[in-house]
Amino acid sequence: MKTRYTVALAMFAGFGLGAVAVQGLHAQAKPPVYSVAEIDIADQAAYSTYVPKAQAAIKAAGGKVLAAGGKITTIDGEPPKSRVVIQQWDSLEKFQAYRNSAAFKDLLPIREKVAKFRTFVVEGVPQ
Repeated sequence: MKTRYTVALAMFAGFGLGAVAVQGLHAQAKPPVYSVAEIDIADQAAYSTYVPKAQAAIKAAGGKVLAAGGKITTIDGEPPKSRVVIQQWDSLEKFQAYRNSAAFKDLLPIREKVAKFRTFVVEGVPQ
């Protein structure tokens, strides 16, 4: 009978420790960051050839394109006069690693010729 109590107590203790560990992991998880870019396109034809290359580099670096050039509906203030692109990244460090990567730097001369970019990053809210 003592063995049953010992096993039951050990199971409850294991469950409790597991729950505490999971809570600790959730507390340490960083929220994602979102890159928002307003893009003034100077050369539409060249921009159209740039986009697939840029999206492939973003995906390879771990980014995810959430919105790109869709219809913009103004709620307050003036709407952007350009294209808007929103990307999701696991962390600011991953976004910065992409921006420092050879893939991004190889695309930079094309990017600078085809459009003017205004980019910023916003930290997401912990879920």
